[in-house]
Amino acid sequence: MAVLFSDFGKLKDGTPVTAATITNHCGASLTILDYGATVQSLRIPNREGAPVDVVLGYDSPEEYVLHGEYLGATIGRVGNRIAGAEFSLNGIRYQLARNDGENHLHGGREGFDRKVWRMAAQGESLLCWRTSPDGEEGYPGTLEVRVCFTLTEENAFRIEYDADTDADTLVNLTNHCYFNLNGQGSVLGHRLQLFAERFCENGKGCLPTGKLLPVENTPFDFRHEKTLGAEIDAGDEQLLIAGGYDHNYVLCGKKAAVLYSPDSGIEMTVETDMPGMQLYTGNFLPECRGKGGTQIQRRSAACFETQLYPNGMNCYGFPSPVLRAGSHLHSETAYIFRLRG
Repeated sequence: MAVLFSDFGKLKDGTPVTAATITNHCGASLTILDYGATVQSLRIPNREGAPVDVVLGYDSPEEYVLHGEYLGATIGRVGNRIAGAEFSLNGIRYQLARNDGENHLHGGREGFDRKVWRMAAQGESLLCWRTSPDGEEGYPGTLEVRVCFTLTEENAFRIEYDADTDADTLVNLTNHCYFNLNGQGSVLGHRLQLFAERFCENGKGCLPTGKLLPVENTPFDFRHEKTLGAEIDAGDEQLLIAGGYDHNYVLCGKKAAVLYSPDSGIEMTVETDMPGMQLYTGNFLPECRGKGGTQIQRRSAACFETQLYPNGMNCYGFPSPVLRAGSHLHSETAYIFRLRG
């Protein structure tokens, strides 16, 4: 395998955007943009051998700038929500952007998803890296971030995150791919098994309250495989708050979830060393044109964002997002594709 680079257009200010594509011998391919260290395309052969692009995306930089759904982007410094857009660290109060009502979401108004990263081949993988300066989006410390993307010959898509800081700060990196194993259409017919016995209770604005709820006897129980849409419109209070699933699950182990499309035959297994994973069913996706003329619409894809629990600085007992000066962060997530049936 080799990494091939190509032009993807320019931003409004003339900054060029580059795409890097990796293709394996099974006919799968992965395309990453340096804008947002974004997964623009991930093509996996279906049961007939035809490639299916299993992630949502756009055909131009302008569309990524225009829309705010974080399609395929690397999220940071802190993925998900922080209550009141502020936190205290070492006795100092830090104010962040309020870009989700009164709360802070996905790193702020100009988070990692809005930055042009440096990018280079690293063997048969692709390395993206950038320096987040002290004070960027209100966060303390200069943060060095590296994200390595790999597509294996066995159709595993692997993401490795590394970060170092010169001052204590917050870090919770994730990727915001929207998956549809048919390429387009509703995702609610996909079947999901999720290896978690508890999930984070959401309050107003989908903000975790700090309470963990059992999945048993609720629509949040995916311990046995069922369709995503089986109970998504049940009258459950938690579903009504989010307009569907937009919740962090407390994972039981490395194997987080298995998603399967009976139509394409493609199965995706999510593995991670992170303690949580946000299941989001695209409840607020707008109706618009995606890449290649595909139609993006509400619930046309689902996200599986591996992460620390959201709002961790404000919820007692949640895993801490604090990265200390001199410490090193490393985490790994894999989306492994196979055919079933």
